[in-house]
Amino acid sequence: MKYLLVIVVVWLAFIIWRNNRRREVEQRPAPPPAAGKTLGAPQAMVRCAHCGLHLPATDALPGKDDKVYCSAAHRQADQ
Repeated sequence: MKYLLVIVVVWLAFIIWRNNRRREVEQRPAPPPAAGKTLGAPQAMVRCAHCGLHLPATDALPGKDDKVYCSAAHRQADQ
C-alpha cells in the first residue's frame, strides 16, 4: 500500500510539472525575425561557353560573338 501511495504522488507531481511546462512554452513570446538575413533579388544566370558552368551574369567575362566565360583562362582557351 505504501508503494502505491508513493507511485500516485510521483505520478501527480509529474502531471503538474508537465502542465506547468506546457503553459510556459505557450506563453513564451515568439522570437523576433532575424534582422539582416533578407534575400536579394534573383540574378540572371549565364553559362560559360567553355566549361558549361552557370554563374551570375555580373561575374561573367564577355568574349567574342556574345559568348561569356567564367574565367580569363577559359576565355583565352576558347579563342
